[in-house]
Amino acid sequence: MDNLLETLEAILDGLANPEYEVEYHSGVLTLDLGDHGTYVVNKQPPNKQIWLSSPLSGPKRYDYSEELDDWIYARDNQTLGNLLNEELSTALGQPVNLHIAKISDKLG
Repeated sequence: MDNLLETLEAILDGLANPEYEVEYHSGVLTLDLGDHGTYVVNKQPPNKQIWLSSPLSGPKRYDYSEELDDWIYARDNQTLGNLLNEELSTALGQPVNLHIAKISDKLG
C-alpha cells in the first residue's frame, strides 16, 4: 500500500490538478479524481484480500496468488494492477503504470 500511495502521489503531483487527491489512513487508500470519481482500496488482513471500490467497474475483492505473486480477482482472473492501470490511464488521459506486480519483490 505504501508503494501504491507513493506512486499515486507522484502521478498526481505531475498532473498538478487541485481536484485530485490521494490519502491513506488505517489501511484505506482513497484516490479522489474529481469528476472521474473516487477509488477506495483497502486491506482486509483477516481474509488476506484487498478490496477495491472503483467508480468505473464497481466493487471487487482481490485474493493474493502465491503462484503469480500478485492480487487476482477470481471472477475474471484480472490483476489489481492491470485493472487500475487501465482505468486510471483512461481517467487521466495518459498512460499509467502503478507497478503493482511481483508483490514479494517489493517487500524486501
